[in-house]
Amino acid sequence: MTSDLVKLEERIAELSKVTDDLSEIVARQDAEIAVLQRRVQMLMEREAGREAEGGGGVVLGDERPPHY
Repeated sequence: MTSDLVKLEERIAELSKVTDDLSEIVARQDAEIAVLQRRVQMLMEREAGREAEGGGGVVLGDERPPHY
């Protein structure tokens, strides 16, 4: 009986550690995602500004360049 209780306590401690580790990973990934979202937003705004200025951009897909 006591051995079973010790095993359960050890398992609970192990699961608590795993949960804490995963929580830290998720928090770090959340911060990284926030940074990436800000960068993507900045790039989208920059590209929208270029389009608004009428400046040329990168030819995408099967679009023809303006000199054709």
